[in-house]
Amino acid sequence: MDTQTWSAELEDIFVNQRPRLCCVAAKVLGNADQADDVVQDAYLKISEATTLFEVKQPISYVSRVVRNLAIDRCRRSAFESALFAKAEEGDNASCASHSPEVIAIDRQALAQVVESLNELPERTRRAFELYRSGNHTQREVALQLGVSTTSVNFMIRDALTHCHQSLQGRSLPDK
Repeated sequence: MDTQTWSAELEDIFVNQRPRLCCVAAKVLGNADQADDVVQDAYLKISEATTLFEVKQPISYVSRVVRNLAIDRCRRSAFESALFAKAEEGDNASCASHSPEVIAIDRQALAQVVESLNELPERTRRAFELYRSGNHTQREVALQLGVSTTSVNFMIRDALTHCHQSLQGRSLPDK
């Protein structure tokens, strides 16, 4: 099968089988919007493949790719939730005391985080800032930086890890 034939067949599958493919992804993800994104990602992944090979059952193949990408997204989401849950635990905590000592300790910790972020490679720091402070999605950050969402995920993880290690390395007085 030549590239043009495969490309035409692929487009036909994604146009005519889109509801079915979205259903496959939605069963894994439980979210129609994310399922639609996964189907789009599957189309891009398959259409951009550089190696052409014979597929005996193209609809089954495409369905399997969609299902696998949905599983990957589900796993990545669970990983991110676990990774960021601890960091976000304090986001909604009320401050019990605004004593000068607590304020000074918090300012020192903030200065340490800023210093730690400045130690990171520019692109990693920028990805982290866009995601955490700029409230951009990882996909939006990836588009701005011209990298994959997987790379953005790793950059955010690396930045968080670096900041946590930096804060753990300093001694804080007892509150």
